[in-house]
Amino acid sequence: MTLPILALDYGGTKLAAARLERGERTWRARRRIPSPPHHDAAYDQTTMLALARELLGDDTPTAIGVSFGGPVDVTTGTVRLSHHVPGWENIPLRDQLQREFGAPVWIDNDANVAALGEWTFGAGQGCTTMLYVTVSTGIGGGWVLNGEIYRGADGLAGEIGHVVVRPDGAACVCGKRGCLEVEASGPAIARRLRERLPAGATDDITAEFVARRAQQGDPLAQEVMDQAAQILGEGLGIALNLMNPQRIVLGGGVTKSGERYWSIVRETARAYALLPAVRVDIRPAALGDDAPLWGAVALAQP
Repeated sequence: MTLPILALDYGGTKLAAARLERGERTWRARRRIPSPPHHDAAYDQTTMLALARELLGDDTPTAIGVSFGGPVDVTTGTVRLSHHVPGWENIPLRDQLQREFGAPVWIDNDANVAALGEWTFGAGQGCTTMLYVTVSTGIGGGWVLNGEIYRGADGLAGEIGHVVVRPDGAACVCGKRGCLEVEASGPAIARRLRERLPAGATDDITAEFVARRAQQGDPLAQEVMDQAAQILGEGLGIALNLMNPQRIVLGGGVTKSGERYWSIVRETARAYALLPAVRVDIRPAALGDDAPLWGAVALAQP
């Protein structure tokens, strides 16, 4: 008798689904597809349901864990919104999935779920308190305190991406200026290099491109990456002083930017932390892009 668990990850730029059997630590099957430009909630849900059915075949899941890229009301299983994909406002995603598959569903935002995944299966193992931060299209965070996700009074704990680090900085989607997300995320890195180059020569610039050029020794790209690393380190230093976690785990595409980037992040965090009282243990995520999927597995096995 099979006991499949279905893990789903609704991201801003990709959709992923995976299946394993209860108690296993390797995927039986996994699919990940990039989302097209200008996709919406209807596309996301239709595509995700097709992926899930493909992985399940004729089987029925015993439980489903869901990571969603945006604020979620965990109590009701309702998606409040997505900052990157239109159409997700107040969608009862848990109820939709339970009706579709006839199985219990657990759902939380992607940063919380990835944090739980790293704590349970990855770089956070052995910790009682851990902050997970993902640095990619946006910057999000999730706290694990005493072995449980800490969501805060309104379910918004961990929103480190919207800590203001540059009061006179760029405008953020949240309405403020100079948030960590708009100053140190992937789009921020690409924007900062575009601003330094002649018009017309910058259409295809991405954070990955900037990081690659920086590692090849391009001085302008290095300057841009160094600034982003420093700003991220400042934000982490604030978090270290505020909550004093045993460990910080960093994931997301931008954190693949090389040793120089990591060195500046760590050095800046140490400079902002209250030393020697506050420990500074900052490590790369062990699960990579699969952290939300593994966290969804952990959610589905409470």
